[in-house]
Amino acid sequence: MNPLLQKLHPYPFERWRELTKDIVPNPAYRPISLGIGEPRHATPKLIEEALMQALPALSSYPATIGDPALREAFCGWVQRRYGVALDAQTQVLPVNGSREALFSLAQTVIDPTRPGATVVCPNPFYQIYEGAALLAGAQTVFVPSDPRRNFAADWAAVDAATWARTQLLYVCSPGNPTGAVMPLAEWQTLFELSDRHGFVIASDECYSEIYFRDEPPLGSLEAARRLGRDDFRHLIALTSLSKRSNVPGLRSGFVAGDADVIRSFLLYRTYHGGAMGGMVQRASLAAWSDENHVVANRELYRAKFAQVMPLLAPVLDIALPDASFYLWAGVPGGDEIAWARGLLAQYNVAVLPGSLLARAVPGQQPPNPGQGRVRMALVAPLAECVEAARRIVTYQESLQP
Repeated sequence: MNPLLQKLHPYPFERWRELTKDIVPNPAYRPISLGIGEPRHATPKLIEEALMQALPALSSYPATIGDPALREAFCGWVQRRYGVALDAQTQVLPVNGSREALFSLAQTVIDPTRPGATVVCPNPFYQIYEGAALLAGAQTVFVPSDPRRNFAADWAAVDAATWARTQLLYVCSPGNPTGAVMPLAEWQTLFELSDRHGFVIASDECYSEIYFRDEPPLGSLEAARRLGRDDFRHLIALTSLSKRSNVPGLRSGFVAGDADVIRSFLLYRTYHGGAMGGMVQRASLAAWSDENHVVANRELYRAKFAQVMPLLAPVLDIALPDASFYLWAGVPGGDEIAWARGLLAQYNVAVLPGSLLARAVPGQQPPNPGQGRVRMALVAPLAECVEAARRIVTYQESLQP
């Protein structure tokens, strides 16, 4: 067996199941899950109809590069959303969801024969980043985050020797679990570091269309354009339909950016078998070509945050995120695992302890930046989210001396 598999850490939800296997939730309350970030709004009819109409595509092998019309749809959406012009032939590629692409991109980019091959990523972070790095034969360096600045990564804390070994940098904006959006100045810092040291930046942007302010979040391609980097050198943006269009089971997204990296990624995917099925391509074309369902979806999330935030604000340390459907909540007492276990046992509400979404790094402060926080995914229907918030308030009040 591949010995690198032994380096993988248990996935956060596996760890949480192990930590709660002894709990029998209070049967007086029906279960409500705010733990898994799985969209639960209805799939738009236009996507379902496009999928059904594409049944004849089952009789043909799909091309890994994707149908030209779909690649044009990617470029059209990027132009409308970010004001960025892309070449449909060389700068975009369909992928089977951003998770799959985040993993396989590392297998394309990393040269494990180079001494000290390194992948840098934020902390807390999406666990795929670390797993992708380990299975590509690289080590992972976690960047300290500042709780006073919405857990923004402290890039200056990474020394020059580490940057010199870095081959891939993962960033997530809007962030999981914090919901923070990286400003233009931060992008400029990363682009300058990438130019100096030659590493690829993988920008995970799957939450970009769920936001709460009038101005949509800045994306990496837009940041590059504003800074005069129209060739998108060393930059790959990854996005997905799962959250935007409520189709997590479709497994559909695309990557865009540096044509040289895209060319190598296409070669890898051709051998790996990463082609998107023809039915999924047709449904994806319909989804990327329509914004009405995206606006309606965003309003559903805004309504949930508008009702949940006033309930939780008096008892937890919370702030409205820049984007995404997560609340990154500080819990009194600092022991988020005990707090979440008690909530599940007494009120049958599941949340995810923040320490499971981060790594404890000796010498960093705090050692584990997720300690004392829980992630709440407001993906359930409005009534369930409000009911969960009320149970959390009652639970927290019961803990007061």
